[in-house]
Amino acid sequence: MKIAAIVPAYNEEKAITAVVNDILQIAHEQNLSIGVIVVNDCSKDSTSEIISKLNCVALNLPVNLGIGGAVQTGFKYAFENGFDYAIQIDGDGQHPASEIPKLINAAKENNLDVVIGSRFISKEGFQSSAIRRFGINYFKWLNRFLVGITVNDSTSGLRLINKKTLELVSEYYPDEYPEPEAIILYSLNKLKIGEVSVNMKERQGGVSSISSVSSIYYMFKVTLAIIYTFIRIKFKK
Repeated sequence: MKIAAIVPAYNEEKAITAVVNDILQIAHEQNLSIGVIVVNDCSKDSTSEIISKLNCVALNLPVNLGIGGAVQTGFKYAFENGFDYAIQIDGDGQHPASEIPKLINAAKENNLDVVIGSRFISKEGFQSSAIRRFGINYFKWLNRFLVGITVNDSTSGLRLINKKTLELVSEYYPDEYPEPEAIILYSLNKLKIGEVSVNMKERQGGVSSISSVSSIYYMFKVTLAIIYTFIRIKFKK
């Protein structure tokens, strides 16, 4: 079973070495065949130089595509190279590699196409800011209203997809802030989605692309994207 760990990275020089090494360490401890693919999204710092010296596949984008484009680049690589699963894990150190086996086990034991790591099931570890929790609850409601499923942590960037889902996202994946929108994409394509409880940490480096000031704009923009995706897929069928 080949597993790709897709790590999108933009200006993550402070955290990326530990992220890659921690994934490789957990793979060794758990006897998992994990290949780490770091997608450098045209960083302005030394991320490119650092990942070139790590035990990973380094994909350096010539222009900044944003999180959606960077993640899809990793998904395309995983699909074209015959990986069975792909796990998205942030390059800023928020997602402990020790949580990876939980996602793999949930996928296998429950025959899931998509597994999302949620910090809000057991409510342990870093819980994010109050304004972000409000936004996450809003997207939980919106997704439930549109497609009838409840995802407690719809903005989580710690998620696993299988080969069937890899084929889908290799053709189309939302750009900019794709996680909530992707849930609509998966659900309307009849994929089986599940959540597992995970602990997360505060980011270990870099700067978030969503500030407190821009949170309302983010919610508005993503809402429009979710509704557009819902209409496009729902009425295409």
